[in-house]
Amino acid sequence: MSEYKYNRVLLKLSGEALMGSKEFGIDPSVPERIARDIKPAYEAGVDIAIVVGGGNIFRGLTGAAAGMERAQGDNMGMLATVINSLALQDTFEKAGMDCRVMSAIEMRSVAETYIRRRAIRHLEKGRITIFAAGTGNPYFTTDTAAALRACEIDADVLMKATKVDGIYDQDPISHPEALKFDTISYNEVLIRNLKVMDATATALCHDNHMPIMVFSLDEEGVFDRALRGEPVGTTVIEEDAQ
Repeated sequence: MSEYKYNRVLLKLSGEALMGSKEFGIDPSVPERIARDIKPAYEAGVDIAIVVGGGNIFRGLTGAAAGMERAQGDNMGMLATVINSLALQDTFEKAGMDCRVMSAIEMRSVAETYIRRRAIRHLEKGRITIFAAGTGNPYFTTDTAAALRACEIDADVLMKATKVDGIYDQDPISHPEALKFDTISYNEVLIRNLKVMDATATALCHDNHMPIMVFSLDEEGVFDRALRGEPVGTTVIEEDAQ
């Protein structure tokens, strides 16, 4: 495993990323590409955990904006993440990778209930472990769930795959002159309100010294390169480590 810099990682995927070119739901080509990207690391023995959002199916904040009770909307959003997790599991297993889905909301007929020690054991046995249903509580995002699970399993890094190739000082889509950071501190992310992850997730990573790496999901092979320590995207680190 010496070819890889990181031995245990948590990969955060947005639900919207699974849509691909579709306007809703899951584009099957996206999980298939993700499976191709992570398979070399899986076969090399890297412990891989995943948290996926549910925004391609339902987003709690959207429901709340339409008049739905926020807690109810968030519960629906957490169930949407379970659908995405099961879709990823199916794709990974068809690609020859052993995989388990663990849900923060108990639903034993479709997924294991999340237990930290059992999750770590799955990783030690070489199984990709997907953490579904967020934290199991409303008012917390899947970013926060990813930060929490990364800390709980003692991951070396939290990798967030997005539609943007890193962190910029402003929205690069509406501001072509935006400056991209190679590295940035947690404090600067919070002070600048850069929306890398929500403030709760960023603060949790800061408090537990969990580095965050942000890169584009659309770039083929980027996950493997990131694991090797190649300069991809942007890394959020301690201020004195810059």
